[in-house]
Amino acid sequence: MPICPAVPRTARAQRGLSLIELVMFIVVLGIALAAVLSLFGQAVARSADPALQRQALAIAESLLEEAMLMPFTFCDPDDANLETATSSAGCASLSEGLGPEAGETRFATPQFDNVNDYNGYAMAGIVDITNTAVAGLSGYSASVAVSPDALGSLTAASGDVLRVRVTVTGPGGTSVVLDGYRTRHAPNAAL
Repeated sequence: MPICPAVPRTARAQRGLSLIELVMFIVVLGIALAAVLSLFGQAVARSADPALQRQALAIAESLLEEAMLMPFTFCDPDDANLETATSSAGCASLSEGLGPEAGETRFATPQFDNVNDYNGYAMAGIVDITNTAVAGLSGYSASVAVSPDALGSLTAASGDVLRVRVTVTGPGGTSVVLDGYRTRHAPNAAL
């Protein structure tokens, strides 16, 4: 006689996994693993996107800073009345308007000398201030738009506020738009 109590036959037959249960487990595990690997594959494929976005942002910041550091005056910096003019009417002969004066460029003499000279500037393939192509940035393009705008109590009609918008596009549909505001601090603020 056995020492252990009798175990019903049905309980002994239910120990372990059946072949069908094992196959179902493998199928479910395979589907889950395929989904996880697909997500990893997408993450790896898009891992360069942040670098493209950061590069476009760096280009936009650089061009915006370059434009914003220019004088914002009523008269062209070459005008004799630059320091004393309190309106465009006070200029001797060269009042500033949106866009560069005849012959002015970003690269050569005469060079852009006022923030509003950048209005309409565009480049396909990024170049530096000497018009030398920057290695690795040929797939990017940039444009600048300068327009009168309102800011606080200053109206757009006053002409004392300019909005500088830099738009950079790059590979893979990368796009960055930065806005900066430039104000005239005094009637003849050269800086």
